[in-house]
Amino acid sequence: MVGLQGSGKTTTAAKLANLLKLKKKKVLLSSLDISRPAAIEQLNQLSQGISVDYMDNDPNKKVSELIEKTMEQAKVLSTDVIIFDTAGRTNIDEALLNELRSIFKLTKPTETLLVTDAMIGQESINVAKAFSEYVDITGVVLTRVDGDAKGGVALSMSSTTGKPIKFLGVGEKVEQIEVFSAKRIAGRILDMGDIVGMVEKAEQEFDEKEAEVMANKL
Repeated sequence: MVGLQGSGKTTTAAKLANLLKLKKKKVLLSSLDISRPAAIEQLNQLSQGISVDYMDNDPNKKVSELIEKTMEQAKVLSTDVIIFDTAGRTNIDEALLNELRSIFKLTKPTETLLVTDAMIGQESINVAKAFSEYVDITGVVLTRVDGDAKGGVALSMSSTTGKPIKFLGVGEKVEQIEVFSAKRIAGRILDMGDIVGMVEKAEQEFDEKEAEVMANKL
């Protein structure tokens, strides 16, 4: 898990762990945020809340040591999935991105998910581009898609970066995460529900000539 501080990255890590647990996967959560001991504690508490294994990592240790210990513990526990929560920053800086590059090399992840806040709008695209230059992002998780953010950022993000949106955070609770659906996002943007269904219904009820007249009126 990568992203800026405050994007909801740590909470999203727990949400994904809970989602995987419901699919009968054995998950191990591990925070590599040694710059913020509170972040490690937050992930530990979230893990306990959903009864998922976690690493009680020491912030005084090197990140490489924490990764090594996590890998060893995963073998002991017969873990299916390890989720590493990396350090966030309040802005994009080279030190953070270089640290991520080294973590990427050490962990060789199957998935590298960028967590970004939908409320920051088009700036999220610049964030995605910056992270993509240092690590091979496989997908994006948009948080805070509930409320006034209709999801236009999701469309911009996907088309600009070429990375798929994989999940949406739709609330603060651990179960409030959903697999990305283009149809749902279209409905959110237009505030009109199931647009695909409306189009299909329109095709059934109007012939071509009527549709042309209606199009001219519109």
